[in-house]
Amino acid sequence: MKKNQLAAVLVIFSMAGLAPSYLRAEDAIEKTGMAVELTAGNLIFLPIKLISMTVGATAGALSYIVSGGNAELTQQIWRDTSEGPYIITPELARKSIGQRPLLAETK
Repeated sequence: MKKNQLAAVLVIFSMAGLAPSYLRAEDAIEKTGMAVELTAGNLIFLPIKLISMTVGATAGALSYIVSGGNAELTQQIWRDTSEGPYIITPELARKSIGQRPLLAETK
């Protein structure tokens, strides 16, 4: 039994030495924080995007009527309000707020 336990401990420590980034608490905290922030952001962003698309579709249709059939104006309004992004992703969040140099230096 002791040899099996010793072997298990050696395997665990050797894996920890090969992949130290998986065992860092800062990484786990950062990933959890990012997940919470993205979820909260999407809870606010998605209804706003839905409202924006609905208003844009209505405004585009009304612009066609009011402008006397200007299809180019209507398509521009629809294009502006229906383009993505539709959800906030980690890449979009990083692009929006920029990279944090302090985190990049510690890794």
